[in-house]
Amino acid sequence: MPFSLPFFIRSRSARACRTSLLPALLGLASPTLAQQPLPRDTSFTVHSAFVKARKQHPAISIARPPVPRNVRTAAGLTYCTMPGGRALQLDAFYPRARRRQQFPAVLIIHGGGWRSGDRSQHVPLAQQLAAQGYVAVTAEYRLSTEAPYPAAVQDLKAALRWLRANPAQLPIDTTRLAVWGFSAGGQLAALVGTTPDDPRFEAGSCYRSRSTRVQAIVDADGILAFIHPESGEGDDRKSTSAATHWFGVGKDAAPALWQQASALSYISAQTPPMLFLNSGVARMHAGRDDVRQRLTALGIYSEVQEFPEAPHPFPLFNPWFEPTLRYTVAFLNRVLKPGR
Repeated sequence: MPFSLPFFIRSRSARACRTSLLPALLGLASPTLAQQPLPRDTSFTVHSAFVKARKQHPAISIARPPVPRNVRTAAGLTYCTMPGGRALQLDAFYPRARRRQQFPAVLIIHGGGWRSGDRSQHVPLAQQLAAQGYVAVTAEYRLSTEAPYPAAVQDLKAALRWLRANPAQLPIDTTRLAVWGFSAGGQLAALVGTTPDDPRFEAGSCYRSRSTRVQAIVDADGILAFIHPESGEGDDRKSTSAATHWFGVGKDAAPALWQQASALSYISAQTPPMLFLNSGVARMHAGRDDVRQRLTALGIYSEVQEFPEAPHPFPLFNPWFEPTLRYTVAFLNRVLKPGR
């Protein structure tokens, strides 16, 4: 059941606001922002995650598949300009078509504990999805070092509204939208996808007449319930968790706020089909089984694909990148292309 608490609870340990820079990847340029960029949190990068995961999985490699020849790129598109001139940007990848054609779209949300990471990390996935007949969009959002919860949720909903409002810029079938997220991005994808047009998560003036309803959700190791026996977020007494930084207040001090950000709180007959892609780290998908139980009771399709031997950042690495892509495409084809 939804909860209503003040959204903006300021963190005592909040750091100075900074703007996001997109590291260049595969020829993509960094976005130009109105403000002078400040140093960002780089604690989670593909390389740092690789170095850590390789200690237990020495045979892994960073997934860098060849760029498909039939994919076009539109980089550095501004989807919303915040007060003060802060430009939120996305990169789009879509099939090269011989005739005018519209494709389902997938909004891809990166992880990094709500305070690190960037949209370039899932460019390889976006390119491969585009080759399979999707408009794949990687979007930035404000991290906890810049703005607390629920700013990230509101930003991503603005990105969905932009996709629906700009079919002329990209060949999108606006009736077929999905969200895909990894880790913190998986939590955000699930929350965005289960709260369509919820006024508490909609903010700003960017394309407010458009809907944020999606037709499919893919959650790759993203938490579904912050207050749950399987959840480890906010339980470390020795240091402040990533979620505590994001909320700006501890779980014990404001449990209803933490519950408010849990997708499990919003499962209803309007929830779209969901795919869960999971590593062997159980706390990273806390609440998943409860969500699936409710979906089943409502007659809504859901699916789980597990890699029990995999580390948490499995979608970024071989040998798990290819099956992650394959399971994603099969699910999206089933849900968004039912006649295929």
